Amino acid sequence: MIALPFYLSLGALALWVGAGLAGETVIGAFSSGALGAWKTEQFSGRTVYRLVTDAGRPVLRADSVGAASGLYRKQPVDLIDTPFLNWSWRVANVLENVDEHSKSGDDYAARVYVIVSGGAWFWRTRTLVYVWSNNQPVDSVWNSPFTANAKMLAVRSGKPETGAWFHEKRAVGEDWQRLFGERIERIDAVAIMTDTDNSGQSATAWYGDIYFSTR
Repeated sequence: MIALPFYLSLGALALWVGAGLAGETVIGAFSSGALGAWKTEQFSGRTVYRLVTDAGRPVLRADSVGAASGLYRKQPVDLIDTPFLNWSWRVANVLENVDEHSKSGDDYAARVYVIVSGGAWFWRTRTLVYVWSNNQPVDSVWNSPFTANAKMLAVRSGKPETGAWFHEKRAVGEDWQRLFGERIERIDAVAIMTDTDNSGQSATAWYGDIYFSTR
């Protein structure tokens, strides 16, 4: 399920920008046990998000059973200063026999959103969604089945990589220009979601710290 209400919630942006190491903008400091800045958006049932220890470090765990809810954080990020989005994740499983190009198959064990708000013109809000695909080839791109304003990009895919931690680094501005055909200098919010409402299946994922960096 694409998080359409995320688009409608971005009128007033947070002014505080989290700072980590020099040259970093921290969005999700899960390793520090910090979750208070994240808000819940519920669509169908509730995915359970909780801080746990995995592989010897605090991370965020998500468990979804036929449910769809996400966490989002409104925070502007300057892509000129910190162009690279970093995160780590792992999944216990992917979903079976789903068509990710259809509304009935729009479920993922893990996804990370970057959002550019349309402000009062909410219909102009656009989202780039990095997904752990169930069956699409890595680096493939497609429109969300719910709106052409959301582009899906498969960063990981399928069963072979389940169970292992992976660190990702994406040049958001470059991805955005390739998918939307325009250059942006900032994003307004980040969201994550583990959802299984359309398929009625279950999924478990873990998310590590999320931050933007200079390189």
